[in-house]
Amino acid sequence: MLNLVLFGPPGAGKGTQSQKLIEKYGLIHLSTGDILRGEITQGTTLGLEAKKLMDDGKLVPDEVVIGMISNKLDANPDAKGFIFDGFPRTVAQATALDTLLEEKSTAISGMIALVVDDEELEKRLLERGKTSGRPDDANPEIIRKRINEYNTKTTPVAEFYKNQNKFTSINGVGSIDEIFTEISAVTEGY
Repeated sequence: MLNLVLFGPPGAGKGTQSQKLIEKYGLIHLSTGDILRGEITQGTTLGLEAKKLMDDGKLVPDEVVIGMISNKLDANPDAKGFIFDGFPRTVAQATALDTLLEEKSTAISGMIALVVDDEELEKRLLERGKTSGRPDDANPEIIRKRINEYNTKTTPVAEFYKNQNKFTSINGVGSIDEIFTEISAVTEGY
């Protein structure tokens, strides 16, 4: 089973490249935001618990998110693999994900990080903001905060996967196809 963590700051191209990986390798995209919204819409026990926390302005605890991921893995027993997008964001989450996958007799194959300099990210997000309708893509100050937050909080997760020899960084600047060719070459190695 091919299980990838696709990593990169906002605007690095994760969504675009995830779609191409799904098409080429038949993987299932696991976006924690989408999973959370889906569980809430379906009214599952975990979804109701998450909604109550979110309504109170609290973060959804890792155990709840891991439980939702577990449900998604169980719901797709014939999957060729999964792309984890937006998760893990902390070493605690990465450790919990490793434990969960081990219980299901699989593991993370590798983490691929798209590297894009901050100036390019800001330019891309402002451009995306013109069409996305997302206010956080239209405000340069918020964009810089999001990029800084990513750089500060996720560096330890990259180290976690480096220590397992499962980390590869790829230049996220260039044509979509050029970047995908590099990602594919790394993926073939897994």
